[in-house]
Amino acid sequence: QVQLVESGGGLVQAGGSLRLSCAASGITFSRNGMGWYRQAPGKQRELVATISNIGNTNYADSVKGRFTISRDNAKNTVYLQINSLKPEDTAVYYCAVQNPFGTPRSWGQGTQVTVSS
Repeated sequence: QVQLVESGGGLVQAGGSLRLSCAASGITFSRNGMGWYRQAPGKQRELVATISNIGNTNYADSVKGRFTISRDNAKNTVYLQINSLKPEDTAVYYCAVQNPFGTPRSWGQGTQVTVSS
């Protein structure tokens, strides 16, 4: 059974930084692409960034240059470094296991990121 546990969210002032972590179990982590998504109040969940099993990355235009996704296969963990936070980054951030077609197939419980202006 796939289990994803996110951590690292919190309340931060605009311009600040956070590093989100997602620990995975129940999968062969090194063989799977991973993704970070977010859902703001009243909005649909949206893709933030993905990283393939070999480390290729992809970002939403709104976060390019500010967010960095990375992975540590030895720790079965995927990270999201978030810099220069903006109030519009406020959302629940979820990690996901990506299927081979690039869409999410398993979700974590999410971690709240709140950015104050």
